Amino acid sequence: MASILYKWLIAFVLSNFGVNHHPIFVSVTEIEHNPIEKTLEISCKIFVDDFEKTLRKKYNLKVDLLDAKLKGEMNRIANDYIQNHFSVSIGGKKVNLQFLGFEIQEEGVISFFEVKNIAKVEKIELVNNILYEYNAQQMGIIHIMVNGVRKSSRLDNPNEKVSFSF
Repeated sequence: MASILYKWLIAFVLSNFGVNHHPIFVSVTEIEHNPIEKTLEISCKIFVDDFEKTLRKKYNLKVDLLDAKLKGEMNRIANDYIQNHFSVSIGGKKVNLQFLGFEIQEEGVISFFEVKNIAKVEKIELVNNILYEYNAQQMGIIHIMVNGVRKSSRLDNPNEKVSFSF
């Protein structure tokens, strides 16, 4: 359902405001606990143009997330940026996000992460300030699924912390 809403939002924005100009500044983070594999599976969706502009400014490099020749360098800086602007703590302890890569879908870039050795989730705290320095109107939508229970929250810049209990 969330992916359908996301695709609709992208189509609406593109058809009404052009590819490079959109009226909403949002990242969407989805987290799912996989109790069988004992992992957290995380995806962060960001508008490609906003993300590239932010990466160019921060790293002072040529940034083109669509260029296959630059994939290694783009993986490195996308991972570094997100790791510095998004963190997860389980039961009060910060966990290590393992970057799995990113892919482009329509006008969005989706970065994938995994956290291993998470047998259960009772309380999860998140810090998310992705692209907050890019636009004062930036917001972060967070969806989390644990034991079949889905919870969501919205963080508006400058608010960057949220916690969920299960």
